[in-house]
Amino acid sequence: MQIEADNLDYQTLNQMIRESEDTDITIQNCLGQRYIGAGLSGKNLTIYGVPGNALGAYMDGASIQLYGNAQEATGDTMNAGEIYIHGLAGDATGYAMRGGEVYVQGDIGYRAGIHMKEYEDKVPVLVVGGKAGSFLGEYQAGGLIVVLNIGGDEEPPVGYFCGTGMHGGKIFLCCEHPPKDLPEQVCWKKAKAADLEVIKPYVQKFADAFQMDAEALLDRPFILLTPNSASPYKQLYTAV
Repeated sequence: MQIEADNLDYQTLNQMIRESEDTDITIQNCLGQRYIGAGLSGKNLTIYGVPGNALGAYMDGASIQLYGNAQEATGDTMNAGEIYIHGLAGDATGYAMRGGEVYVQGDIGYRAGIHMKEYEDKVPVLVVGGKAGSFLGEYQAGGLIVVLNIGGDEEPPVGYFCGTGMHGGKIFLCCEHPPKDLPEQVCWKKAKAADLEVIKPYVQKFADAFQMDAEALLDRPFILLTPNSASPYKQLYTAV
């Protein structure tokens, strides 16, 4: 199914997507329509343009390929599925993700991956090709965040306050040294080959989607951030 979205409001567009009997749907000339793919499962969306906020929010098994930039809250509380952004993404990307995968070719804004959580086999994944803004992984409770820093220098590819309130999950940053303002409740180390095995399949999917070399992306220094289990800060969020 082909949809011309340039003269459609977001409610009409989303109704057309939900009611379509086609599995594969292409949306042309998207411009600011919100909630595309929200709660969707079993369909593949290909979008050209710039969708509005909450792309793929609460998505539960669908697939989205976006050829353009995304605005705020992409993948908000996403449960399952995959989102590929061939461009940049705004603030709060991957907010409260519970599962699924989000791949961003370029940079992302502030507060990406905050409140991410995992349960049993539900492990949310956010892979960023460029850099991330401040508060990356704020209050992260689970899942994986990978910032590949493609085209960047040796400095940490994040803004201020990375990992503030982090009490679960892992953050991989492609750089030589950790952020200077890393909070006390977050530990860091230089990632070893064994550490990188956990992100290898996701970096491969990123490389396949954006036509890059996965081995070259991984053959660089990475810093691994994890919660400090000895920190009393963790006890504010988990039972002891």
